[in-house]
Amino acid sequence: MAAKTLITNNNVLPIVSKVYCAPSEVVLAVRRRPNVANGGGFAVADSTQRVVFSVDGCGVLGKKQELILRDGDGNALLLIRRKGAIVEALNLTRKWKGYSYVDLVGSDKLVFTLKEPNSSCFSTNARIKISIESKELCSHGSFEVLGDFPGRSCTIVSPMGDVIGVNKELQRLMASRDMYQVEIKAGFDQAFVFGVIAVLDYIYDGSTRC
Repeated sequence: MAAKTLITNNNVLPIVSKVYCAPSEVVLAVRRRPNVANGGGFAVADSTQRVVFSVDGCGVLGKKQELILRDGDGNALLLIRRKGAIVEALNLTRKWKGYSYVDLVGSDKLVFTLKEPNSSCFSTNARIKISIESKELCSHGSFEVLGDFPGRSCTIVSPMGDVIGVNKELQRLMASRDMYQVEIKAGFDQAFVFGVIAVLDYIYDGSTRC
């Protein structure tokens, strides 16, 4: 087994919070919530089956195009919304915006913006760009999602070219869209990664969407 990569203070990449930047690579399992209405969301667990994140979809929140990322104790970390203005409806690009709950409950502090693929070229392999609002990171450029999310084979790449998340099926356990694993490199913000995955799940008609 390959050694896990360790980090130093110089290569920690906090976007939501440094609390969610682990000192070594982690593998987390995503599972669609059982026995809930359509659009219920999903849970994220570590190797001990402890839930570390969860996402509430529109079946729970009662509102379409809105998601909430929570920590393992149920505290809200990100409120994620798709902008639905009439002007945007005429535009080829639709945007999702993630707002932080970390510093102040109900805060409207913008953390990231994700642009959906243009409707004219919408495909499972379309490149998706994510802009970070942090002053320290925004000057480096955009994150990108590459690959096939519905096929559970995609990566999230940082502006510096580092792969920070790998999404793939647990084929030995279950050949299903309902369960897959995510590998996150040392130092990268796990809450941010699952905020992005929540949006991808919704875009591609996953468990968060009604």
